[in-house]
Amino acid sequence: MSYPFPTLTAEEAAELIQHEQNIGFSGFTPAGAAKAVPTAIAQKAIREHEAGRDFKVGVLTGASTGASLDGELAKANAVKFRTPYQSNPDMRKSINAGETRFFDMHLSQLQQHVRYGFLGNIDFAVVEAADVAADGKVLLTSSVGASPTYLNQADKVIIELNSYHPRQLLGFHDIYEPCDPPHRQPIPICNAEDRIGSQRVWVDPKKIVGVVETNLPDEIGGFTPTSDITQKIGENVAEFLASEMAAGRVPETFLPIQSGVGNVANAVLGAMGAHPDIPVFQLYTEVIQDSVIAGMKDGNIGFASGSSLTVSPDVLQEVYANLEEFQGKLLLRPQEISNNPEIARRLGIISINTALETDIFGNVNSTHVLGQKMMNGIGGSGDFTRNAYISIFTCPSTAKGGAISAIAPLCSHMDHSEHSVQVLITEQGVADLRGKSPEERAHSIINNCAAPEYKGLLNKYYNTAKSGHTRQSLDSAFSFHKAFMETGNMQDAII
Repeated sequence: MSYPFPTLTAEEAAELIQHEQNIGFSGFTPAGAAKAVPTAIAQKAIREHEAGRDFKVGVLTGASTGASLDGELAKANAVKFRTPYQSNPDMRKSINAGETRFFDMHLSQLQQHVRYGFLGNIDFAVVEAADVAADGKVLLTSSVGASPTYLNQADKVIIELNSYHPRQLLGFHDIYEPCDPPHRQPIPICNAEDRIGSQRVWVDPKKIVGVVETNLPDEIGGFTPTSDITQKIGENVAEFLASEMAAGRVPETFLPIQSGVGNVANAVLGAMGAHPDIPVFQLYTEVIQDSVIAGMKDGNIGFASGSSLTVSPDVLQEVYANLEEFQGKLLLRPQEISNNPEIARRLGIISINTALETDIFGNVNSTHVLGQKMMNGIGGSGDFTRNAYISIFTCPSTAKGGAISAIAPLCSHMDHSEHSVQVLITEQGVADLRGKSPEERAHSIINNCAAPEYKGLLNKYYNTAKSGHTRQSLDSAFSFHKAFMETGNMQDAII
């Protein structure tokens, strides 16, 4: 197709990018992520390094991306810094080895921090699109993320025009960027399905230096099937929410749900849809997963607003083959709107996120293994948790065949404090922490959520800790973590 912009190969586009420049890439999860150009940039970096020249770039995205972006750039040692979130094994390895500086941040803050200049100048935006018009109107693909801000703020723009995504996606996006302080106004979203913006992003056509034509699928693998443990967690969440409705603490019409990413989140949404006492519900969330599409087909989910359509390849093809059916049921927004604290509190969102680790007082670690190694990042969990009508964290009670307890005396790293975490749910049960003192929280978590093989150790820790408002022992607070590092099993902890 003919465009009033230069048509480039991915390699030609990569040659435009220079050492030390900052690039804003599309992508919120691998959905809608740039693919061809970042791979070509990685290849350029390898050639430059082999020639004895430095070559690294700043990498900003919406959230995590696919192997063609984070994976290839990390393997090429081409990343000087990375923000705001990642989940690629090669990028994680580079970060934990100290080769890549990683700035972990709340996803709702990213776009405004870019506009404020906090993250430096954006030299290039590399954004995947389903269509681009001569006047600079860009139709995004399966995610929005931070793409509107990168397109507006970048000095130059490269469009990856991906024919894998149909132009019939027009109408599935709601593009809105708030004004910055002191001119910001309230964001006029009062219901999950409210539209407040445009269907496409407008960028100054003079900034578009090239279009790279591709036909590449999103690099999203299938999700792990529901296990007995994740199924039980889902059922516990559904039963808790049904009991909250019965008690009158959640309206009979229900409230919008925000759900995290992964197999636990899919199990939770599936169990909620199957519960006879939970009505048809809506999502105001960041990532729309397979279970959302299944819930819509079953009539359990009426509408979903998010920032990305992160579904397995077969499900995406099903959606694309039936776009008219999903029109008016799916809406993709910029992440500063999908994750916006103001909107979360106004709508009364029930947030459901996954903890990597929690402690007996209700603090949650979402990011660091043994307090040291970065896993993925805080993502959007903090955006919703601090502003939710009810904030729920879920996790299996153990990992590594029981060698790790997800509930420790004290978190090895803290992302969400006891002041934000209201409910903890494992396959063992539910700990409702609302209105409880530290002592009450500890007893509730140990008795209801901890695995049986760890309850004795956790109770011993609490009972031998020194007195105080929060009974804590600095001598053995990390005894579980020490035991795992020394023997490979937290059950060997010495209290």
